[in-house]
Amino acid sequence: MNKEEELVKVGIIENIFEGEMVLSALRSANIPAMIKKYEETAYDGLFVPQKGWGSLFVPREYLEEAKDIIKEVREKIVNETDKR
Repeated sequence: MNKEEELVKVGIIENIFEGEMVLSALRSANIPAMIKKYEETAYDGLFVPQKGWGSLFVPREYLEEAKDIIKEVREKIVNETDKR
């Protein structure tokens, strides 16, 4: 990612599993992305249920495409969970 690119928040990532799947899908689409994890070591994840696991950021030019990919990944996760 280029330092001049403005990163914008796309949404909240609920857990590490979702984060890995979303990052993988975005990279496959050649969309640069990063996750800012909400780590609070002293509280051992106490606030994750309220805040989520982390926030996903992409360059502004990829915002809409990234939202679509995230939606697809979440639907895939739900479908896989329903099959169990």
